[in-house]
Amino acid sequence: MFVNLCMCQFLQVSEACSGNGDCGAGLYCFSCPAGYFGSRCVRSTYTDQFKLLNNSLSFNKYAFLTTHNAFAIEGEPSHTGLPRLPFITNQEDSNGVRALMLDMYDFKGDIWLCHSSGGQCNDFTAFEPAMDTLKEIEAFLSANPSEIVTLILEDYVKTPNGLTKVFNDSGLIKYWFPLYRMPQNGQDWPLVSDMVANNQRLLVFTSIRSKQDSEGIAYQWNFMIENQYGNGGMKAGSCPNRAESSPMGDKTKSLILVNYFQSIPLKEMACIDNSKDLLYMLHTCQSAAGNRWANFVAVDYYKRSEGGGSFQALDTLNGQLLCGCDDVRACVQGAGQGGCTPP
Repeated sequence: MFVNLCMCQFLQVSEACSGNGDCGAGLYCFSCPAGYFGSRCVRSTYTDQFKLLNNSLSFNKYAFLTTHNAFAIEGEPSHTGLPRLPFITNQEDSNGVRALMLDMYDFKGDIWLCHSSGGQCNDFTAFEPAMDTLKEIEAFLSANPSEIVTLILEDYVKTPNGLTKVFNDSGLIKYWFPLYRMPQNGQDWPLVSDMVANNQRLLVFTSIRSKQDSEGIAYQWNFMIENQYGNGGMKAGSCPNRAESSPMGDKTKSLILVNYFQSIPLKEMACIDNSKDLLYMLHTCQSAAGNRWANFVAVDYYKRSEGGGSFQALDTLNGQLLCGCDDVRACVQGAGQGGCTPP
């Protein structure tokens, strides 16, 4: 009896491929005509820094991939009965992402996830009721009791206590990380392990300052510095703060958000944007932020790249934050800063 043993050799990151089956685990075969000829194996999954190392450090000692306009998913059917504008999507999915940017509006007597036209949600810019997405997040947190999710809201909801109601009705309030536990004056956040143990695993930030007092929802820029979004945040060698944020060097805020996406989403260019230029910008913003690495990196079409893409950018951030290495996969368990395996 003969046994046929397949000595299969799968392709690695950036190697030419003809189909997904050619590529190793965590990769898929992808073409980026704006960046290279043919197809390459590119990354499609992130490294879980908690499982790889530990979750025993402060929340601000870790980095998280963030999807800009996470709700604006290509192929999402219309929920209004009217066709949506075809050029307003920003993602193909948000699977595996732990930080989501969501735009919330009053619309049709409810709260919706939407792009705006003239500051208003319309049938042709609306995606879905916020409740639908929030219930998906609730189901995820329920099924994954060690996971933490961060929501960064571009908030246009004017209904009194409208956000409070939708989070209560979705069941997410039971995971809420309370405002009183958020540190002031640049102090460290609670340990991730404590956040998990206390089941306080949902962080929510609003862009409306008054809601911190009226609804107990953290005003984003009281706790976070953020660089300019859109094309203004993509100029090589420059990392200016957005208008609402304090300067990038303000160390009284212990979380840092770096945006790197175009003002008008261009799907065909995302594979270039999410590659080496993204890594360069993370280094630029690290310098602008007083030698502090970002905790959140927000991109469009996060799976598109020329190789490692946004996943490699995240590995770089977690490597630098956790052990001072250029890749979190090089960190030596328990060794701390400078504990890196040889290349």
